[in-house]
Amino acid sequence: MIPGFEAIVEQRIKKAQKEGEFDNLEGANKPLKFEDQHVPEELRLAHKILKNSGFLPPELDLKKKISRVEQLLDAVHVDSPERLPIQKKLNYLITKLNTIRGDRQCSALLSDEYRNTIIKKIS
Repeated sequence: MIPGFEAIVEQRIKKAQKEGEFDNLEGANKPLKFEDQHVPEELRLAHKILKNSGFLPPELDLKKKISRVEQLLDAVHVDSPERLPIQKKLNYLITKLNTIRGDRQCSALLSDEYRNTIIKKIS
């Protein structure tokens, strides 16, 4: 930084604080949201650049798709014939997400209805 520049910046910040210019900022008195906590520190800058450019990691993209399909499934009546293909799509997306994660415990993410159906067929 330019010598003496830090002192000028600090002086202006203190002046703005005294004049109350920071009092009505958006998000004041609210906790900070650290969205990148799960990203290793050395990858955070790259992650932020990709995120700002509209590129999502496959896992986040899948989570968004899963959320949309779950909302669609909730909107469809339980007895509707349209429900089964939507449920299959949801299960496919969850399995794909678990494969990307390397997670073997997919049963926690499966819907209760589908899990009960599987248990009945196996029993």
